[in-house]
Parts: sequence; structure tokens; C-alpha cells
Amino acid sequence: MKKLIGVGVAILVLVVVIFLMGPLYVVAEGRQAVVVRFGQIIKVDTDAGLKFKMPFIDNVVIYSKKIMAWDGEAQRIPTRENQFIWVDATARWRISDPVIFYQAVSDMNGAYSKLDDVIDSAVRTVISSNYLREAVRNTNGITESTTRETFETGDAEGSDSLRQLTQTAVSYEIIEKGRRQLSTDMLNIARQLTPEYGIEIIDVVPRQIRYSQELTESVYKRMIAERSQIAQAFRSHGEGKKAEWLGKQENEKRAILSKAYEEAETIKGLADAQATSIYAGAYSRDRAFFDFWRATESYKQTLPTFNKTLTTDMDYFRYLYSPRGR
Repeated sequence: MKKLIGVGVAILVLVVVIFLMGPLYVVAEGRQAVVVRFGQIIKVDTDAGLKFKMPFIDNVVIYSKKIMAWDGEAQRIPTRENQFIWVDATARWRISDPVIFYQAVSDMNGAYSKLDDVIDSAVRTVISSNYLREAVRNTNGITESTTRETFETGDAEGSDSLRQLTQTAVSYEIIEKGRRQLSTDMLNIARQLTPEYGIEIIDVVPRQIRYSQELTESVYKRMIAERSQIAQAFRSHGEGKKAEWLGKQENEKRAILSKAYEEAETIKGLADAQATSIYAGAYSRDRAFFDFWRATESYKQTLPTFNKTLTTDMDYFRYLYSPRGR
């Protein structure tokens, strides 16, 4: 009896030890498990729930079944016309075959390392074999756009002339693929290599494309040159308007002065005629008084201007000594 009790206790202890060593494991939702025994894959559990394994000898590796994101480092890549751009790509992927995944890459760090090599290579291959316009545009809609930059000057004539100065013919090159098709090409190239790692790539998208420093400076210089051309057009238009208004002002000034001179000469002629008539009437009425008055008026004008008078013994000064001028 005591032997049976001892055997039962031993069995109970053994069962407790086995359970403590973990014969059970849980596969959560969105997870999958690979059971490995002595380096050999025994089974794959893809359904969520409580699972059994052999304690001590079975090793369970848990992987995700969800779609995961891959974010690569930005690459400086030359385009087909040898224009360098920075391409920052992103991708979505999942583990399609956990057995192959375990055998090829083992863990997630290895998977991301493989994805770095595969996707970066695909992005570089596609970008370098296509023109820059294919990477930055998706359609040819810009070639059909009728929107133009307009400049207002306040008058219809000025607007038309300035529009002729600032409006330049802009032509856009036609794209054959576009950015969306390049993404598809990247995906197709990457998909050819990832099945051997048990990985399925869902999509590859260039998240950001930006110009390199050299190309950025070139674009800025072109933009500055275009704006300088427009500014020069404004200045030329303004100088032309200035000259036009100054010409009108000068013509109006000359017309006003000419009319004023004509009116002044007419008034002076009428005044001279009236003065002559008055002089003639006064002379005819009293010639002696007229001669005296005219002489005294002349003295008022000339004598104050004399700095020195040497003699007054002349006919001009005859009224200084005698009212009769004798």
C-alpha cells in the first residue's frame, strides 16, 4: 500500500513538473506558431487558441500573421537623365509561409535585413531606368491645364501689353508610365525575390521624392530667373507708361503755354493800341503838357539808375530847370 502511495506521489510530482515546464502554449489572434523539435519543424499552428507541445524538447517560435510595414532609408539615386534625387520608399508585407520564413531568415531582424536588400535594390533599379518626370508625376493632366498666371495693371490696354511681356510658352514632357506604374514595377521586381524567404510583399510606394542639393539649386535658379524676367517686364512696362505720361504732360504744357502766350500777346496788343490811342488824344489836346509828363515819367525810370551824373546840360534834362522845358 505504501508503495502505491509513493508511486502515485511520484507520478503526481512528475505531472506537476511537466506542466510547470510548459506543455501548453497560446497562439493569439493575428499570430502563428512554428513548433521545432531538435531543429526540425514538426508543425505550424495558424489558428488562435490553446496548443500542446512536448515539454523540454519542443521549441515554439511565434510570428505575426498581420500586414506589417517596412520603412527604408532615403537613397540618393540618379535618374535616366543623370539627375540625382532622394527617394524614400515604404512597403507593406506579411509572412506568407512560416516554414520557409523560419528556415530562411529565422527572426524579424533577419526579415527586415532581407527586405532592405530586396526593396532598396528594386527602387534603385526602377528609378535609375526612368526619367525624372516619370517619378514625380502620375498623369499628363498638367499638359491639359489652361490655368495661367495673370497680372493686373488697372487698365485693359496695360494688362494686355504686360501679359504679352510676361507670358511665356510652357511645354511639359509627356510621361509614359508615371509614378503609380513605377511603384508597380518596384513591386514586381521585389516579388520575384521574396518568396524564397517566405515573405509576400503587398505594395511598394515611394513615400517622398525630393531633389538633391545640386538639382534644388538649379531649380531655384530657374525660378529666380523666371521671376526676374517677370519683374523686368513690370519695370519695362512702368518705364514705358512713365515716358508716355511724361510725353502727354509735356505736350499739354506746351499747348497751355502756347495758348497763354497767344492770349497775352493779344491782350498786350489791345493794351498798346489803347495806350497809343490815349497818348494820341492827350497829345492832341495839350502837346506841351504831354511832353512834360512823358519827360518826368522818363526821369523816374532813369535817374535812380545813374551812379554818377557828370552833366545835365543836354536837351533830355531841359525840364529840370524850367517847367516850360526852355
